[in-house]
Amino acid sequence: MVPVLIVISGLAWTIVYAESIRIGFRDKTYAMPIAALALNFAWESTYAVHDLVTAVSIQTFVFLTWALADLAILFTFFKFGRAELPSFVTRRMFAAWGMLIFGVSYAVQWLFLAKFGAPDASRYSSFLQNALMSGLFVQMVIARRGLRGQTLTIAIAKWLGTLAPTVLFGVIEGSRFIFGLGIICCVFDLVYIGLVLWFQKRPDGFTAAEAGASD
Repeated sequence: MVPVLIVISGLAWTIVYAESIRIGFRDKTYAMPIAALALNFAWESTYAVHDLVTAVSIQTFVFLTWALADLAILFTFFKFGRAELPSFVTRRMFAAWGMLIFGVSYAVQWLFLAKFGAPDASRYSSFLQNALMSGLFVQMVIARRGLRGQTLTIAIAKWLGTLAPTVLFGVIEGSRFIFGLGIICCVFDLVYIGLVLWFQKRPDGFTAAEAGASD
């Protein structure tokens, strides 16, 4: 059971990254909220380096692969993300803001590492940032008023990628903290999947709803 859950999580998150890269270039936008992207990249690179120094395993190379994929998503953010913001935000301001978010993300990961040690820190921080990510994906689809930079594949794969380790660490290993955060992630992920399905059936759903409200 445990190896199956690990494989499901790893495969699902790999699909999330691959699809985010594809859809980002297709729609000329970024497919992952920047705060979530920064925390993910900081987490993956931090624990990849930690494993390279302490004990190299297959998971080490998975972390490195995910970090490289995040770099590709990061490229779409810096290339296309400026267009998402008001005109007064200059290119230099946009770049500085992005770098600040990444700096803070590394600080968060290292504070967790210093406080809890690698095994617990990697789990606690990953589930906390996944809860944030799940909420940010919901916010992103609402803010964009449609599915630009988003697909049902990303939504379902992200849900499964977090659900599997929730079962592993929260249920099988009995961590109430991780189980609680996993449930929060699951609720937000299901809301996001529902929104994606809703927009697939009603591409002009928000526009029509606003027009009806104004009549």
